[in-house]
Amino acid sequence: MTLNAPSSQNTYENLPELVELERLMETGHRFIRSSVVSTITSNHLKLPIYTLEMGSNRPSSPVLGLFGGVHGVERIGSQVILSFLATLLHRLTWDPMLHEQFEHIRLVFMPIINPGGMSQNTRCNPNGVDLMRNAPISAMDKVPFLIGGHRISRHLPWFRGRQGDEMEAEALALCQVVKERLMTQPFSISLDCHSGFGIKDRVWFPYARTFKPIPDLATAFQLQNLFFQSYPNHHFYIFEPQSQSYTTHGDLWDYLYDEGGDIAGKHRYLPLTLEMGSWTWVKKNPRQLFNFFSLFNPVKPHRHARILRRHIVLFEFLMSACRSHINWVSKDPTVNRLDEQKAIEMWYDHAN
Repeated sequence: MTLNAPSSQNTYENLPELVELERLMETGHRFIRSSVVSTITSNHLKLPIYTLEMGSNRPSSPVLGLFGGVHGVERIGSQVILSFLATLLHRLTWDPMLHEQFEHIRLVFMPIINPGGMSQNTRCNPNGVDLMRNAPISAMDKVPFLIGGHRISRHLPWFRGRQGDEMEAEALALCQVVKERLMTQPFSISLDCHSGFGIKDRVWFPYARTFKPIPDLATAFQLQNLFFQSYPNHHFYIFEPQSQSYTTHGDLWDYLYDEGGDIAGKHRYLPLTLEMGSWTWVKKNPRQLFNFFSLFNPVKPHRHARILRRHIVLFEFLMSACRSHINWVSKDPTVNRLDEQKAIEMWYDHAN
């Protein structure tokens, strides 16, 4: 799949990710249940925000949600999800093992959350709001100036929106999907795909607004161990709470995680963020520093192809981990206390 950066002309056809998504929905209609959860207007164009479901409809089924395109300029996040979706649809035409897996798990896809920002090649949405700073929560610990979210002006990056305003339509659509399609299940994991920070790929879990550990810290620790034990040669990921890298106001996943905590006991929900380290791409091709788009996306065709295949293992691991969560999420209080203490020593003791 080759998807190029947009030209200066702003048309629907300049959203190749949206064109590809609709193509996949059409060719895979036997396996996909799709809906438009919101419609965004950008430069007089009405752009749909799609949600797709695949797999089991049973109320007891665990769910994996894959999200992308929260920041419009980080197109590679949407592209890796679309590439994975294309792989699944093709495998479903010949692979009975995948059909069997889908009898026990549901997948929810929301690949292009910010089509307006993507069409304009901006991080923010068409209203100038950074959606990942838009939740109605503020940081409990100090945040870096501007990058941590602010209310100064929509003309500056990382704008949270005005005090007291409702969340942006894109953020509301994301929250609706997570609350209705993930949090209602006994076990669910979401993975939100981004790019642009550091030279290592990171898998973040909450919190972003505080150095305080999450209540499900033992589960996050067990998931990390499960991955590295299962894939010992995939140590290019760093699992950590986002606050280890930086803190922010208004993080949507912090907000949703705490909302899900209200129903803890019957439902367990763990939001993750894949932050692809784009600094490596820039380091290998310093000319990308002079192009805003290329700061967040691999430009060279061989690097682009490498990123599209690099994270398939992680996606398939999360599918299997969701389906078999009863086999690795410990219910033993003693084990969980020990794992929580190990996690605190790994991720938090040195940060204070």
